[in-house]
This record gives sequence, C-alpha cells and structure tokens, in this order.
Amino acid sequence: MGAAKFLRGLLRVADPTTVTVVVNTGDDERFFGLAVSPDLDTITYTAAGVAHPRRGWGIHDDSFRCLEALGRFYDATWFQLGDRDLATHVYRTHRLASGGPLSTVTSEIGRAFGVTARILPMTDDPVRTLIDTASGTLSFQEYLVRRRARPAVRRIRYRGAARAHPAPGVVAAIRDAAAVVRSAAAR
Repeated sequence: MGAAKFLRGLLRVADPTTVTVVVNTGDDERFFGLAVSPDLDTITYTAAGVAHPRRGWGIHDDSFRCLEALGRFYDATWFQLGDRDLATHVYRTHRLASGGPLSTVTSEIGRAFGVTARILPMTDDPVRTLIDTASGTLSFQEYLVRRRARPAVRRIRYRGAARAHPAPGVVAAIRDAAAVVRSAAAR
C-alpha cells in the first residue's frame, strides 16, 4: 500500500504517460477459481483514481454482495473482494485461460480503467511468496490477511523465482529510466 500512496503523490506532479510501475506478482492468489493480483490491482486502481482512499485496497464505494453470497459455499471470504473488483478478476482469469500473458492482460485492464501510466507485472511467469511458520507453510495472503501476520515467520520463500523471467518491457524500463524508485519491500 505504501507504493500506491507514493504513486498517488507522484501522479499529481508527474505526467502519468512518463511513469512506469513494475509491480510484484509474487503475492498473487486464486480465490473462488479466479486469478487475483492484489498488487497489480491496487496500483491500477490508484492510477485510475478509483482506489479506496483509506483502506488502501479495492475500489472506492464498492459493495460486497457477491462475496456475502459466496460465503454460503466457500470459506475464503476473509479475502475481501468487492463486486466491481470481482469483475477485474473474472476478466483476468478469462484472458489468462485464453492464453494471454499477464503483461498483456494487465495492459488491457489498465486501458479499461483509463490509466495512462505504464503498469508492468514483474514477470509473466508464476512466482509465489510462501511463508514458513511454526504452524506450517502459508501463502502470503493467508499469512498477512487471514492470519494477520501471525504466527512468527521462520523463512520466506519465492517459489518459481529462480525460473522466472522479467515481463516484456521491464528490463528496458529500468535501464532507460531517468530515475528508479524502489519500495522498501523490494530491498
């Protein structure tokens, strides 16, 4: 959420068409069979000016009626997906299943929201952040959101990172940038 706040401020003073944001995909998850990219969505919604200003995630004034209905069937309602947010995940899931790479789908989603900044996933390859704890191995979302950053972390692993390649445009964006700002989490 810190990167989104920084981006919000940056877009007030910089021409959005000159801004490229390379976004983490290691925390992506599947909920209800849908491909959810929390960091990509937070950055997209922020750049589009539709992000919830206080929560730091999701779409402002979104409702949660579909999530409430899904609660009849699933336990995963702890990850709050709003109704309009779900539309993004349905689209992403459909396009990925049709063979579109995440970088292309991310660009399509950005255009649909009217975003003029360039948003790139770090990779089109699957990478998953895994948190090893005394209670077992948890996905990043399970650890942070569901378990509220408990229990204590023994180790953090990035499954798939060794085989992942930068998404198209990532290396050139970094190489050709006038300035590069890294979030604290990227260090």
